[in-house]
Amino acid sequence: MDEVFKALADPSRRRLLDGLNTRNGQTLRELCAGLDMTRQSVSKHLAVLEAAGLVTTSRRGREKLHHLDAAPINAIADRWMSRYDRQRASALADLKTALEEEHDAMTDSEFVYTTYIKTTPERLWQALTDPAFTRRYWGVAFETDWKPGSTITWVEDGATTADPEQVVLEAEPGRRLSYTWHTFTPEWAKAVGVDEETRAALLAEPRSKVTFEIEPAGETVKLTVVHEGGETLLGMSRHGWPQLLSGLKTLLETGEPLPAPTTG
Repeated sequence: MDEVFKALADPSRRRLLDGLNTRNGQTLRELCAGLDMTRQSVSKHLAVLEAAGLVTTSRRGREKLHHLDAAPINAIADRWMSRYDRQRASALADLKTALEEEHDAMTDSEFVYTTYIKTTPERLWQALTDPAFTRRYWGVAFETDWKPGSTITWVEDGATTADPEQVVLEAEPGRRLSYTWHTFTPEWAKAVGVDEETRAALLAEPRSKVTFEIEPAGETVKLTVVHEGGETLLGMSRHGWPQLLSGLKTLLETGEPLPAPTTG
């Protein structure tokens, strides 16, 4: 946490985070625009933010994109705020936002999340592709040979979803995995408790895709998840991905799945 507080102490770095919060996935050139800093200074600030886990990067062709990762800040809140305090603070923050400014609809086309797991790239790949693993932390089994172009059948909560557009896009074992997201059938919606209005909104959006980038990082592995899609799906995913990836991390590091959250 010392690195996080150090990174947040500098106003220039906070401006960079504000810029990424406004529009995630920017290049260095885009981040430099409008800032009274040299390209070298911005690069140094980004390095500090990345070392603190507040910024993560991904590749789009030759471009390096920078993404805001709120996980370290969330960890700080978890340390000093109880679940009830967080609910009250969140309610007050929502009220403040509603009173002070017009609320804009979410326009980001992707969700990016990074975590570090004490495992190996090979073991992490297995956890992302082997049904024996995915069932334990995800509740989903994937039926496919994990070759680019192959279809993927989802088996989730008793609902089997097969569609010719559910396909593997990229598969480099231990390095990178990408596939199109699944089809939202009535059977799937009933199994996971999604109402028909929400399902209709999901079907109206272009089919999304998810990419897992795996990088060795000392004794750990850096996992970056990039989910590209429409507003409705990403709005749901922003809540689901952190819990799912926490379950993946816990299973790999302890051998046991993450306990189900309590509601009482």
